[in-house]
Amino acid sequence: MKALVYHGPGTKAWEDVPDPVIRDDTDAIVRVDTTTICGTDLHILKGDTPEVETGRILGHEAVGTVEAIGSGVKNVSVGDRVLVSCISACGRCRYCREGRYGQCLGGGGWILGYMINGTQAERVRVPFADTSTYSVPASVSDEEILMLADILPTGYEVGVLNGRVRPGDTVAVVGSGPVGLSAISGAKMYSPAHVVAIDMADARLEAAKTFGADLTVNNSREDPVAFVKELTDGLGADVAIEAVGVPDTFELCTQLVRPGGRVANIGVHGKPATLHLESLWIRDLTVTTGLVDTYSTPTLLRLLAQHTIDTSRFVSHHFALDQMLEAYDVFGRAAETGAVKVVITR
Repeated sequence: MKALVYHGPGTKAWEDVPDPVIRDDTDAIVRVDTTTICGTDLHILKGDTPEVETGRILGHEAVGTVEAIGSGVKNVSVGDRVLVSCISACGRCRYCREGRYGQCLGGGGWILGYMINGTQAERVRVPFADTSTYSVPASVSDEEILMLADILPTGYEVGVLNGRVRPGDTVAVVGSGPVGLSAISGAKMYSPAHVVAIDMADARLEAAKTFGADLTVNNSREDPVAFVKELTDGLGADVAIEAVGVPDTFELCTQLVRPGGRVANIGVHGKPATLHLESLWIRDLTVTTGLVDTYSTPTLLRLLAQHTIDTSRFVSHHFALDQMLEAYDVFGRAAETGAVKVVITR
């Protein structure tokens, strides 16, 4: 089969690789019908996650058709159309029993496209198929459901819920890429007074408006701290959500929030960020970090099936599977191309 293979920082190839096979009785082999590229894949290619081995097939998001199952799989059948979650869950360990699947101790967590071969391929082996895939409602398209593989639950859980967004809050979201936009749309569900989108790309700020941001700041031209303080009578935001993953944006979030405020970090960081405790210790701030657990995926699935949420607006570009390298080029230059989420279809 063909797959997108990582060959070290800055190097990737669309090439022939062996087909995946069942290794454990809880595995499923899924034909990938639709997949996408995540900002985390770009972090891997930059060398920000050195634990990813050369030769790894990237990708951790897919919708596909089950082609084979292990003898221990009970709830998934050959021919089923499924969402492949970015998080695999053994379902038995302490953390899985607490709903913290991202911290799975039984061989799960974020492993696809990271510790094992991923979804940017014609087929993928999915461990723990019963607890790591979701049946796709007939009324929902592949590309709509694909947004629930990672970005929607990530923005919602790690940004909105960790940040404890409440009615009347002023929420500043730093970064208007796919996960930042997910955080914006999730925050709107809690009736905030303001959602302020902060980014350096005008195209992404325009996208942020369509996802619910009522105010935008281009921090290449404006001072976002001064903007937010003026908006809040000098106090600062109640919640700042970091959705980029570089030191400057994390430090900016700590400056944006008021005393007693919350900073919810979503971004994948490849370099150290300074925590200025010399000025932060007195301000009663709460800083949260997190890998998505995907405990919200069933709820988001119901909302999508009822058309309460609209995920199709995330999709900006379409490609065929054999155009994977072109898709990477467009997504990697999002500030120029206006790419939000690319959909790659078999």
